[in-house]
Amino acid sequence: MDEQNTSRRFVLLFALILLFVVITLMVVLGWGITIQSTVATGLVGAALAIVVVLASLSFVYPDSLRSRATERTLRVASNTLDHMRYGLTPDSCQAVCKLLLPETAAQAISMCDTKKVLAYVGEDAAAYPSGSENSARVAETLKSRRLQTFQYTRTEIRRLEEEGRIKEGEVLPAGVIAPLVVQGKTVGAITFYYRYGRTIDRTQIAIARGLANLLSTQLTSYELDLQAELTARAEVKALQAQINPHFLFNTLNTIASLIRTDPAKARVLLRDFAAFYRQTLEGSEQMLPLSRELEQTRRYLTFEHARFGEDRIVETEHIEPGLERMLVPSFIIQPIVENAVRHAMRDEGALHIDVHAVRDGDDVLIAVTDDGVGMDKETLEKLIETVEKPHTIEHGPSSKGTGIALHNVAERVKRFYGTDSGIEIVSKVDQGTQIALRLGGAAAMLES
Repeated sequence: MDEQNTSRRFVLLFALILLFVVITLMVVLGWGITIQSTVATGLVGAALAIVVVLASLSFVYPDSLRSRATERTLRVASNTLDHMRYGLTPDSCQAVCKLLLPETAAQAISMCDTKKVLAYVGEDAAAYPSGSENSARVAETLKSRRLQTFQYTRTEIRRLEEEGRIKEGEVLPAGVIAPLVVQGKTVGAITFYYRYGRTIDRTQIAIARGLANLLSTQLTSYELDLQAELTARAEVKALQAQINPHFLFNTLNTIASLIRTDPAKARVLLRDFAAFYRQTLEGSEQMLPLSRELEQTRRYLTFEHARFGEDRIVETEHIEPGLERMLVPSFIIQPIVENAVRHAMRDEGALHIDVHAVRDGDDVLIAVTDDGVGMDKETLEKLIETVEKPHTIEHGPSSKGTGIALHNVAERVKRFYGTDSGIEIVSKVDQGTQIALRLGGAAAMLES
């Protein structure tokens, strides 16, 4: 409100001065006409025209400037929204800092989460490397959830130089730190660095607060979208946790038929069946040794052998010594093998399935390879798209083999081993399919 009153007083004062100048020039112009002085009349007339133009620019053109400023603000908001839809990541923060820096008088901008710097753009980047821990001032802002300004003292700058964190004259001595708040919780901060403390005026503080509020709103939207997505995934997983009725009925029918022909084998299958579903119902979030995951896979194949015959499915394992005790998420191999049995078997002949697990530097590679019917290029591309984007799944009777199981495998692998992990699918018609999992850092964790 004070700023609006100040602005109005300034406009009124400017208008009065212009009015006084115009009246003075008109009086002089009248005098020049009275004495018939062509030179005086021409000069005063030109001066009067200039004053009129300036007045027009002052009172009419600002609307155009405001319109352009509004358009620019909306464009910035739209562009930051494109980046913030992925949350606070190093890449998104780097892009946002580059976008916002020209909109302020700051020499640099950085963004962080609650622990470390995620991105820094502008001068003196060496003093604030990405990945470094947040400063005490940022930590204080995160705790208080209040915007604050700061200015390094000469003593602090000298200490940073002595510690080797900066070179002489490298640090930006002043700044504004604004918290990023989502649903009442501080998730990070954005910092604006300035060469001189006097640069930090009310305008720069207002800009910092406004941009922080804008980013907080966009991050809130991202969190709401993420929660909705997680809810949808939870619903899908709840459906998947239910026993597959086709597999259940087929297995029970097989056991029922064996009760008459081979009661001993039926008893063994029934015990294995109970153990199999006990493991299934324990959930998919726990970690267990690779040996147990392979045991669950072999237990599953026991039922399929009983149904199709021992010679129809031949499974082999090649596990590098020591990897048997490696902890892996449950159900990352058995669903892949089950997919091979369901979709790769030919009408006649044996289906060979090979499970390979080897170290690859600090990572571990697990590959399930079959020599089944394979897939053409179009089918393979649709499967890969479904694994990456589960919302592309088509429901209905034609949705056989949509890849939701592989998507869940890929999600668990990334959750437990990081974004460097993932799934790769290779397939050729009549030659078979290979699905490879990369467990990022699994070998290094095993050695530690």
